[in-house]
Amino acid sequence: LRTVVGNAYLLCRIADTIEDAPALAVEEKKQLTRMFAGAVAKETSVEEFVASATARLDSTTPEPERQLVANAARVVRVTRSFPEAQQAALARCVRIMAEGVGTFQNDRFRYGLPDQEHVDAYCYYVAGVVGEMLTELFCSYSPAIARHRQKLRRLAVSFGQGLQMTNILKDLWEDKGRDVCWLPQSTFEEEGVDLKRLSAENRCEGFERGLVRLIAIARDHLKNALNYALVIPKSEWAIRKPCLWAIGMALLTLRKINRRRNFTSAAQVKISRRSVAYVIRVSRLIGRSNILLRTAFSLLCLGLP
Repeated sequence: LRTVVGNAYLLCRIADTIEDAPALAVEEKKQLTRMFAGAVAKETSVEEFVASATARLDSTTPEPERQLVANAARVVRVTRSFPEAQQAALARCVRIMAEGVGTFQNDRFRYGLPDQEHVDAYCYYVAGVVGEMLTELFCSYSPAIARHRQKLRRLAVSFGQGLQMTNILKDLWEDKGRDVCWLPQSTFEEEGVDLKRLSAENRCEGFERGLVRLIAIARDHLKNALNYALVIPKSEWAIRKPCLWAIGMALLTLRKINRRRNFTSAAQVKISRRSVAYVIRVSRLIGRSNILLRTAFSLLCLGLP
């Protein structure tokens, strides 16, 4: 699966590059992401997408990302070399991501999303759909995994949301610096906080109470992520392993955020290389024991809301 997952990553990065491009107006982003989704699905010309996108991107988009867009035809040629089931999974993912550009670009959400339901939808477009795609790839590869397809499908979106919400919390002040906020307004309004006036220097206890509520939601999604990983047969260790790594690193990040709720930058709550090595080491030791993995998860959750 290494080649198809690597190719899927590049496809998602191309879509992400268009979505994040400061030089593009909302309608241009919607048009280009639709063109790209059509090209991946073999409905439109990828060369036409490349010509249009490269002509409109400027130096506000990093050079490596512009190079990736310029080479989109090469990426899509690799996509078209895969079996039809894998191509369909990748094309569906890119199409749904493209729909998300229209949903979440009309308003840049400078002061947060309206409520948790909108946060859930945003997380689906940028992460939950990736969980669905990976599930299809895992099932197309392994008959042993495919026997659990329905259960994995039910948990895949939550897995993606757990990782995405952890990133939203970790990066909230950097996002604020870019004039973007993905926090739910209603949650903080209930705690007496106006996200329009929020800054790293202008916070109150109500903000920390709102943060605690979001940490709890992310933690519950990560519990579903663990259940997802435990459904993957132990015989498919090479697939189970990276799932455990992602969950472990997200959980350690949540612990840092919870311990340091007054953090003002992602660097203050980013886990260390030593912590990454710890996650990898522990997963090797206990990754084939569902009982030990549940125990380790519970221990890491101690102190979390």
